[in-house]
Amino acid sequence: FVVGALVAQKLGLGLGLLRKPGKLPYKTVREEYSLEYGMDALEMHVDTVRPGQTALIIDDLLATGGTVNAVAKLVRRIGGEVAGCGFIIELDFLKGRSRLHGHEVFSLVHYDSETM
Repeated sequence: FVVGALVAQKLGLGLGLLRKPGKLPYKTVREEYSLEYGMDALEMHVDTVRPGQTALIIDDLLATGGTVNAVAKLVRRIGGEVAGCGFIIELDFLKGRSRLHGHEVFSLVHYDSETM
């Protein structure tokens, strides 16, 4: 949340937070996604993005891409469009970028399997 808040403030944009199910106080939409070891889910408020509005997805880590792919699906489900995805760290050897279906992706730090 801290990284997203700082980016939103710097760019003069709004901030929408996603949480594990049951943590948000208003009406939500939910997306389940698979992990290497099972399933998980995220929720966001139904009014986080207005129809036709664009959203920039910010997260600390891009690993397999499952979480950010679920976020992109939620944004599209409520009528928004994904402008791009930004990360602090990307684990290149897990190829998570390939699951983002053509979204522009920016990462500050890249790790391959030899640097881990």
